Amino acid sequence: MSPEEQRSHAAEVEQTLREIGRADLVVGIPSYNNARTIGHVVRAVMAGLAKYFSDQAAVIVNSDGGSKDGTPEVVRQAALGDYRTVLATHPLRPIHRLTTPYHGVPGKGSALRLVFEIAVRLQARACAVVDADLRSITPEWMDLLLSPILREGFDFVAPLYRRHKYDGTITNSIVYPLTRALYGKRVRQPIGGDFGFSGRLAAHYLAQDVWHTDVARFGIDIWMTTTAITGGFRICQAFLGAKIHDAKDPGVDLSGMLMQVVGSVLDLMESNYPIWSKVQGSEPVPVFGLEYEVGLEPIRVNVARMLGIFRLGAEELGDLWQKILSPATFRAVQHIAGSPDADFRFPPDVWVSVIYDFALAFHRRVIHRDHLLQALVPLYLGRTASFVLETPESTADEVEAVIEELCLQFERQKPDLVARWEGQG
Repeated sequence: MSPEEQRSHAAEVEQTLREIGRADLVVGIPSYNNARTIGHVVRAVMAGLAKYFSDQAAVIVNSDGGSKDGTPEVVRQAALGDYRTVLATHPLRPIHRLTTPYHGVPGKGSALRLVFEIAVRLQARACAVVDADLRSITPEWMDLLLSPILREGFDFVAPLYRRHKYDGTITNSIVYPLTRALYGKRVRQPIGGDFGFSGRLAAHYLAQDVWHTDVARFGIDIWMTTTAITGGFRICQAFLGAKIHDAKDPGVDLSGMLMQVVGSVLDLMESNYPIWSKVQGSEPVPVFGLEYEVGLEPIRVNVARMLGIFRLGAEELGDLWQKILSPATFRAVQHIAGSPDADFRFPPDVWVSVIYDFALAFHRRVIHRDHLLQALVPLYLGRTASFVLETPESTADEVEAVIEELCLQFERQKPDLVARWEGQG
């Protein structure tokens, strides 16, 4: 889009916002080349708003990152269609749809910043954001993400999904247990991508000085969750059923995502140390919605490939790992790497020591941070391979018990992390 086109579009958006004036609800859908799926998402959102919030003025904001596949056109053309049959009542107020390109640092963070700005501008009471590539969204998601804010006074609603036991391994092995141990709240899906939040929290997000950083580019979901917790806002979760999306075998190349997400978590550790250093243990977070079992798409996992990368890392990155890991942890990792496939296990206590050693090395800038995060990838694959080998026949509840024990191990080892962070070890 040329500068002239940008100015013209900005004027058009401004005129639309002036015409709307105020809104009770704002729902943001960040997108980039999602023409295949976004029509379904918009129709589900519209049906949910019409069914559950017919007396509320609502605005849907599609914040698009320059799609070339006609995504904005699909949003403009979306209508209720088949969803009309699920409507308990007809909308009393029109649901506005606003499609606008975002500008600034590329990435989801810029898209969400625009949603926050529009929410504050329209003085919205409650807001939600949902991914544009969802195949499992239903109208009920709007009720689950917005009602806890409107009716119960919560400020932040994190999603709770049923996922295949080998989907979301970065969340399960690092992001959830580490975030829980640091900040003391058991938010099961801190990087879920679909959230509800109050207008008050949207204003708080906007006021933070992060919008030209890597956290805004690559870690906006974990930043939203962490900022809500550290800001003292009321937090809950909503059970949304299955999240069906294009899940990946954790044995394929997730290194880019791992580096971006974990780098953001470690960046947030730096700025929030005065808060998390005082937190002990963790507490449950309220859950809205009836939890139930759902059918999940199977995920094939290439354990041999993961083990191969881990063992190659032990051979080629040994000198680097020695700079990052404590002597005891390094010896334990080398011992694990030398074990035969039949007996391969990466114990939870060693894994937690690895993550905390990497966090300390990140804090102390032992090596360039990009290199440090790259060096974590083979270790993550080793731990994930161990998790798969431990749980081939395990039920969802049994897998959750394994993850719970890992979380407790993070909490048990946290006092040592705090002492070392402060230079006492």
